[in-house]
Amino acid sequence: MKGCKSVSNVVPSLITALVVLWLSMGVCRSQLSTNFYANSCPGVFRVVRRQLLCAFENDTRMAASLLRLHFHDCFVNGCDGSVLLDGSNSEKLAGPNRNSARGFDVIDTIKTAVENACNATVSCADVLTIAARDSVYLSGGPYWSVLLGRRDGLVANQTGANNLPSPFDSIDTIIGKFAAVGLNTTDVVSLSGGHTIGRARCVTFSGRLYDFSEDSSVDPTLDPSMAAELQVLCPQSGGDGNATAPLDRNSTYAFDNHYFKNLVEQKGLLSSDQGLFSSDEGEAATKALVQAYSNSSSLFFRDFVNSMIKMGNISPLTASAGEIRRNCRVVN
Repeated sequence: MKGCKSVSNVVPSLITALVVLWLSMGVCRSQLSTNFYANSCPGVFRVVRRQLLCAFENDTRMAASLLRLHFHDCFVNGCDGSVLLDGSNSEKLAGPNRNSARGFDVIDTIKTAVENACNATVSCADVLTIAARDSVYLSGGPYWSVLLGRRDGLVANQTGANNLPSPFDSIDTIIGKFAAVGLNTTDVVSLSGGHTIGRARCVTFSGRLYDFSEDSSVDPTLDPSMAAELQVLCPQSGGDGNATAPLDRNSTYAFDNHYFKNLVEQKGLLSSDQGLFSSDEGEAATKALVQAYSNSSSLFFRDFVNSMIKMGNISPLTASAGEIRRNCRVVN
């Protein structure tokens, strides 16, 4: 990687206050805290930030990839770094991750730098959590104080990873999968807003472009001009299913509420995204919140932070459970 830049540690007070509020309400009941490494590894945030800036210089898309990696980690076995493990049962080989999940090499680089600073102290799960937060912040999104103290899991769960929320799922199915890990409908919509950065492969949305139904060759909830452009990128035959399109049209790498503005204009890329606003299930459960977020970036940022804190607290391993992996790809 290229040489790294030094950075200042800026912590906006409003978002930090939200974390304090969550703690006072008793939402985070596990043994996690915002100052977990204050004595054992006080420089961990600076080390992670420096490596991330290097990674983003080389690959602008990496911020979205690391945010997605954290999401996929927490939804399977809880936030225990299991998505990072190699092996025959690796979650990397599950359908939602195979040829799709990215950023493992960046996490390796960050972990090496953290180990050099504080040997056998900071878990891979916490490294990924910090990296996801900084990926949002460095893309123009909100900052929040992350709860830390997770330990790393000893096993992967490929079966669980094959049941991650999917772009092909109905809105009710997605809501059900979120509820299974303790998240609600507001979390569904706010965390979907993470699609304000990143890209998706043709194979995840080409079903909206051709032979959609008996009544319409193209998904009628997809803007016609956008559909025509996507058909050029993703031809019905002979194309590359791995070609990518931005999830947030015209605001690909900025973390903002433009994603929700696109949904209102029928310019959501994935069926599961547009369904939040345009499907019958979305009409009943999620449309109003999409509309609200499209009108207020501050409301979206507030709810997104709250939902990230909740997601980061899904079944963490603490105390003597699990281990602190030295290499995120293998157990010690």
